Amino acid sequence: MHVTYACSSCDSAVRHEFDERTTALACPACRHEVALPEGAVSGERVRRCLVCPSHDLYMRKDFPQRLGVLLVAIGVIGSSIAWANANLAWTFGILFATALADLLLFMFVGNALMCYRCGAQYRGVAEMETHGHFNLETHEKYRQIAARTSEMASSRPS
Repeated sequence: MHVTYACSSCDSAVRHEFDERTTALACPACRHEVALPEGAVSGERVRRCLVCPSHDLYMRKDFPQRLGVLLVAIGVIGSSIAWANANLAWTFGILFATALADLLLFMFVGNALMCYRCGAQYRGVAEMETHGHFNLETHEKYRQIAARTSEMASSRPS
């Protein structure tokens, strides 16, 4: 099992292996340590975020979203060009091919566990589905908290 997160001290990307015996995560760049909360990991299951105090995690496909958007854009642009050239067979062929590629990626790509608050990504974790899928209401709650926190920090006198 491993976690990928942004170090709260130096903001560098950190990937750290862990198990239920791990007591702290250390940033290799700045040596900042994050102590793991008691009971956060049991066996191969993550019960709460190891990086921040959040208990809100969600499961998503472990797939780069930009690549998915690129695949859709290629399908739209390619089929539009075929449509503009009055080639109906190519138009639908391109659309079906990109839809098939998307379906195959969906079927064969694994899942990752994500933290709503800090964005930490967990891979190789068991029982991810117990955390549920992405919930827009929970995401918005954490987005609002982050916005208010940064607003308060910027309005403080230096």
